[in-house]
Amino acid sequence: MTNNLQVKDKSESGKSIKISPFRKEIRKTIPHKHNSYFEIIYLSQGSGLHFIDSRKFELAPPVMYLVRKDQVHYWELDSEPDGFVVIIKKAFIDESADVELKSLFMQLSKESCINIKDHHTTNALLELLTATNKRTGEHATHMTQGLLKALLAHVLEDVIPFTGKVQLTANLYQSFLALLGTGQTVKNKVQYYAALLGTSPQNLNAACRKAVDQSAEEVLSEFIMSEAKRLLLYTDNTIAEISFLLDFNDPSHFVKYFKRKSEQTPLSFRKNS
Repeated sequence: MTNNLQVKDKSESGKSIKISPFRKEIRKTIPHKHNSYFEIIYLSQGSGLHFIDSRKFELAPPVMYLVRKDQVHYWELDSEPDGFVVIIKKAFIDESADVELKSLFMQLSKESCINIKDHHTTNALLELLTATNKRTGEHATHMTQGLLKALLAHVLEDVIPFTGKVQLTANLYQSFLALLGTGQTVKNKVQYYAALLGTSPQNLNAACRKAVDQSAEEVLSEFIMSEAKRLLLYTDNTIAEISFLLDFNDPSHFVKYFKRKSEQTPLSFRKNS
């Protein structure tokens, strides 16, 4: 699927952020990546499926998806969508002097999908962002940064915190994904997650095979690589610090693991991104 992977660039030349309505004619797209930007997709209506890497999401608007530049995604929609798309280049965050905005952005970059509760406020903020992004005055950038900060803070309030208890769904694979996404310390062991889910590694492996034709180890590996790339892109953590955060006892083991999975070292990925 990724041998001739399409790379799309919907950004605007000379601008580090772009906000626009989601295209209503979109139904199906081929798997693709984006060219050097982070994408926030908010849908207030629509039905169908959205795929991010190996994860399948069934649309249940109002919902927000977060797609990092290293991730593959595509759509299979079966009704007319409505919403907004926010494209943020790394330069927009890097050049901001607002430390809180940077912190909120890094928190949001951990997420893939957020179910929105207060869609009226979300819509209003995105409409204001769309209008402000067209301005070219002296304070336009500050206005955009302020509105984006308000949007991120508002949306992050809808992220369900991890309570220490796993709420199992009927689908063991989805429960596994939910557990990985709790934001807790990453463990590079399938057995660890199987125990938390109250099942055996064999049962978890079978559930992953049935859902996405991948082993539990492959699903965990994709998650670890996604986290590694997020930390390399959006934090100043050293390679050693990232390796320990991802449950590698020796940074050299992490470097070998990353290179085996991506054909480049963590340092070269960070420098070339």
